[in-house]
Amino acid sequence: MKAFMDKDFLLSTETSKKLFHEYAETMPIVDYHCHINPQEIAEDRKFENITQVWLGGDHYKWRQMRSNGVDEYYITGGASDREKFQKWAETLGKAIGNPLYHWSHLELQRYFGYTGYLNGDTAEEVWNLCNKKLQEDDMSVRNIIRKSNVKLICTTDDPIDDLKWHKVLAEDESFEVKVLPAWRPDKAMNLEKPEYPEYMKKLSQVSGVEIADFADLKEALLKRMEFFAQMGCSVSDHALEYVMYAPAAEEKVNEIFKKRLNGESISREEEMIFKTAFMQFVGKEYHKKNWVMQIHYGCKRDNNAFMYEQLGPDTGYDCINNYAPSAQTADFLNSLIASNELPKTILYSLNPNDNEAIGTILGCFQGTEAAGKIQQGSAWWFNDHKTGMIAQMTSLANLGLLANFVGMLTDSRSFLSYTRHEYFRRILCKLIGGWVENGEYPADYKTLKEIVCGISYNNAVDYFGFDL
Repeated sequence: MKAFMDKDFLLSTETSKKLFHEYAETMPIVDYHCHINPQEIAEDRKFENITQVWLGGDHYKWRQMRSNGVDEYYITGGASDREKFQKWAETLGKAIGNPLYHWSHLELQRYFGYTGYLNGDTAEEVWNLCNKKLQEDDMSVRNIIRKSNVKLICTTDDPIDDLKWHKVLAEDESFEVKVLPAWRPDKAMNLEKPEYPEYMKKLSQVSGVEIADFADLKEALLKRMEFFAQMGCSVSDHALEYVMYAPAAEEKVNEIFKKRLNGESISREEEMIFKTAFMQFVGKEYHKKNWVMQIHYGCKRDNNAFMYEQLGPDTGYDCINNYAPSAQTADFLNSLIASNELPKTILYSLNPNDNEAIGTILGCFQGTEAAGKIQQGSAWWFNDHKTGMIAQMTSLANLGLLANFVGMLTDSRSFLSYTRHEYFRRILCKLIGGWVENGEYPADYKTLKEIVCGISYNNAVDYFGFDL
């Protein structure tokens, strides 16, 4: 029997061990998509206890605690941090086969030196050990980032954000890790939302453009994109229900926009027409600026209306949506490439059944601007476990070129989540090592090193054009 999560965790062959320990393990990290708070980096926050690090805002863990019958009082309610940690520890002991079990113990090992296992019985020991460690200077936010070997972080930022903390970090010569904004204009696109007219007022104020029609909206967005570019942004991100394609004349789009701006409701068809025009506009601008367009889709959000009323969005009540017509995805990309204005694009679907559809779409729109100009993003959210990662990479290998893959991202709000890169790299090396051991690929370690180091780090640096 193998030891619990030892140095060869997940590495089942000699080749996989060599690929990980000699190549992947020491590669730096580029975290090109996450949701961490730049203010906490700028202020070099120190956490008071492990609950603040682990359970504050982590809806992955909240979902599991609810599945274990834990009262909301101990999850997002008024219980003490110690009580919340106890309930999480009791839940974690039951999470056999769940990636949260692996992530949590990798974090305990790498950041706190704890090699045991966490459950209800060991909670007090782990609580005391972690909290003592968190008081040390090397566990401040900046030092956690440094010890994780992170070279660059892209946060997630709204067009109306002032990017104050990015400016502070850019001017701080004492912190060597780059922290760049990433453009996330969902609120400017989602005109079906009740708060949309009010958001337009805020965008008008920040951009200095009085938004009265679709042309004004585009001008306001251009001004904000220019500001983001000045702050080092070269990455965009969109959360779509699916990649839609419902083209219409500019006059029709403008009519829909003005209707919504006046507080009127719109039909589902009108929503799709507007969002298609919006995405075509920003996509063409990304191409001009050499920005990367990331599209995350396939999620049905806020399913529990009762809990949404109490807690709001991003609290653990989302699920996979199985409606994502690949024909519309292809038609949307085709509408941009027709005028040679298709930017580098990464497609992520929350539905693993879309892996093969994405894999075949990629091959239709590649270009010479980058190796793997159109990418399938890493296994995302409900798929970033061992099975999901293997399925995504196997599909990509079957239908495209796995060696050009830009690899893992944390997509996290936690500063301890960088161990997800280690988890991913171990699975990557397990997969490739298995192919070598099975005689499906030669033991050509020069090429294997290029592939593993590329997927771990180098490909992302080259693809995004980061200056590192």
